[in-house]
Amino acid sequence: MATCTASHILVDTEAACNDLLKQIAEGAEFADLARKHSKCPSGRRGGDLGSFRPGMMVPEFDKVCFEDAVGEVHGPVRTQFGYHLILIRERN
Repeated sequence: MATCTASHILVDTEAACNDLLKQIAEGAEFADLARKHSKCPSGRRGGDLGSFRPGMMVPEFDKVCFEDAVGEVHGPVRTQFGYHLILIRERN
């Protein structure tokens, strides 16, 4: 079965998400921004969610993780929890 290893940053607004995406594009480290800004407990680990299988995350999150390019930051992705930036680190 397919697995994905990913990290994310969860914030309340699309504007905040876009601002963080801009900072990443300008060279900021994803993990550092996650520790500073993410409202998810995973933020303490630099946003690391570990590995998971399809169906373990909400559908909007799953779709990005199992369909979009590996090694890139995707988002903003809106879910019931807020807005995410998702870094897909690996997919098998």
